[in-house]
Amino acid sequence: MLSDSNGKLLVYTSTSALRARRLKPVSLAVEKMAKVLKANVEVVTFRKRFIPIYVYYKDGEEEPIPIYCNNDGEPDLHDVCTALKNMMFVLSFHPRHTSLRQMRKEIMQFS
Repeated sequence: MLSDSNGKLLVYTSTSALRARRLKPVSLAVEKMAKVLKANVEVVTFRKRFIPIYVYYKDGEEEPIPIYCNNDGEPDLHDVCTALKNMMFVLSFHPRHTSLRQMRKEIMQFS
């Protein structure tokens, strides 16, 4: 795994087998973004059945920030990548996320 200096992408989902097809494009997009950010990825599963798949960005000891949610249906990989790119670009302007500011060009080239 990579160092935690560039944050961590957290994926929250239910362990329900019905989510497997929905989770794959989200996981692939998160892995791609993590590679660009040089960040870690953590999948957090819950036994309780719930529909949404959530993605959060966590930098150090800061509270996780929600950056993506899929409520139902099979997400398109391109759409998930675009949503992640847009949210990470916005976060790159926040003064607490200087590492993202330095990677703004790479974030915008992400697809």
